[in-house]
Amino acid sequence: MTSISDLLGRDKSTLYRELQRNTGLKGYRPKQAHQMAQERSQRRTFTKWTQKVENYVACAVQLDFSPKKISKTMTLDNIEKVSHERIYQFLIEYMNEGGLLYKHLRIKGTNKNKKRYEKKDYRGQTPNRVDIDERPQIVEDRTRIGDWEADLVSGAHHKGF
Repeated sequence: MTSISDLLGRDKSTLYRELQRNTGLKGYRPKQAHQMAQERSQRRTFTKWTQKVENYVACAVQLDFSPKKISKTMTLDNIEKVSHERIYQFLIEYMNEGGLLYKHLRIKGTNKNKKRYEKKDYRGQTPNRVDIDERPQIVEDRTRIGDWEADLVSGAHHKGF
């Protein structure tokens, strides 16, 4: 396999995959493999975005259906099914032309290209936290229960520092 793959300029895993996919009961036959490859390529039929599909999607969006829901119900209504991603693409194109269908979406889209460093990171911060320097003087006296503080950090193998 290695020498054949070197001659053909392909990876040997490609050859193994070809043999596994196209070997019949009588072994590997090139004509049969070619016919099977053509049948596989013909299975992929892409639906075109027709006026009927566009009208269906527009009506469903106006009824506040999500693109995923629209995509799943298209086959039930005998309409050629398109993916929810294609429906989102249509809504974006329609929005860029001045259409208002995008306002019927339940969740407003986020900008995937927005950089994370543009926003301050608030994770791990306690809201309305009072600084230790601003605590009352009575806490410094440690006369009440709960005013005592202890360091709970331990070192490696519980030995301290």
